[in-house]
Amino acid sequence: MRFTLNGEEVDVWFAPYKTLLEVLREDLLHTGTKHGCELGECGACAVLLDGKPVLSCLVLALECAGRSVLTVEGLGAEGRLHPLQDAFADLGAAQCGYCTPGILVTAKALLDRNPHPDRDQIREALSGNLCRCTGYLQIFEAVEAAIVKISEREKETH
Repeated sequence: MRFTLNGEEVDVWFAPYKTLLEVLREDLLHTGTKHGCELGECGACAVLLDGKPVLSCLVLALECAGRSVLTVEGLGAEGRLHPLQDAFADLGAAQCGYCTPGILVTAKALLDRNPHPDRDQIREALSGNLCRCTGYLQIFEAVEAAIVKISEREKETH
């Protein structure tokens, strides 16, 4: 099967019963996407499928033929971290880090769709991503800080 992974076309062979999560981690060695509950309840396995957040533990890999998948490994560009990654590091939003990849890609989808969300919109967008360490305040603050960082980067390039 062929699909686009983090901007590059890949061909991969796998058993037809495998989930996208399993193919990403086991066959393509993209281990940033995490095994969590494998029931679609924790968000640790979130990736973007054609720009929309999905729980990769609930998506059959076969459903991704010809489509675009973005994992946490594909967030940065040109050797730079994505502003969300910078903000999470700066503000201590990733403590153990297990949930962070899913939160980062989900937050990216939010900011792609709404570049200036308010706190309630951030909270709603991330409501499917569970974190046991941070209490969420640092996560919300990091997303807000990333909004500023993205605006600054856009000014630099224009």
